[in-house]
Amino acid sequence: MTDLKVTLLQTVIEWENPAANLRHYTELMAQIDGPTDLIILPEMFTTGFTMNPYSNAESMDGPGMRWLAEQSAERDAVITGSLVIEAAGKYYNRLIWMTPEGAYQTYDKRHLFAMAGEHKHYEAGEKRLVVEYKGWRICPMVCYDLRFPVWARNNDAYDLLIYTANWPEKRSYDWRTLLKARAIENQCYTIGVNRVGTDANGHRYNGDSCVIDPGWRYTLYEVEEEEAVHTEILSAVHLQEVRQRLPFLQDRDGFEVR
Repeated sequence: MTDLKVTLLQTVIEWENPAANLRHYTELMAQIDGPTDLIILPEMFTTGFTMNPYSNAESMDGPGMRWLAEQSAERDAVITGSLVIEAAGKYYNRLIWMTPEGAYQTYDKRHLFAMAGEHKHYEAGEKRLVVEYKGWRICPMVCYDLRFPVWARNNDAYDLLIYTANWPEKRSYDWRTLLKARAIENQCYTIGVNRVGTDANGHRYNGDSCVIDPGWRYTLYEVEEEEAVHTEILSAVHLQEVRQRLPFLQDRDGFEVR
């Protein structure tokens, strides 16, 4: 297990305009200074948080998927973020984990945001995803999943927890607080990547994308209100030191999620 270079893209998302958004992400990625291992995009990064999947969903070989494969290969880095996906007549808020080889894994958002009617338009996921990459075990989740600690509970399964999101400014206190809680209780690096700007429904997004230390109560990086491209190095030695000096994960409660 070696150090991991992770790049966060906090961006404005043009409403339901995948072509424009993909062009913009390509321009932002050109700002990445040097090689990186992992690039994280916001939730529904081609459309914004739309409740109209019927006009915006793509298939698993659609333009967003092709763009992910092309960019991942070009940058020799994994890229992750969620897309509006249609499969077998159903719609999903689906996180894609795309590798430079063109292989991918997926995670369908488990907790659908009922206050926006997301559960009326999308199918909920049933399985958590943990991927192994460069010696790290990584668990990516989507936005509203952040409010449900049981779903994220670390049973010594992962080292890095990621939330890709469209989290509104009026609940930014919750976002910042819960990300810290997930890092502390799961003794892992935790990253939240949010968007900025205002969507077509008038919801404002403050960003607050951040990288949280696994145990010393530090926010390693945080940015508000503006677009940002930032790379952070996650220390494998530091993670191991935290877990050795404070081995409280061994005292966790056992349970099953249904």
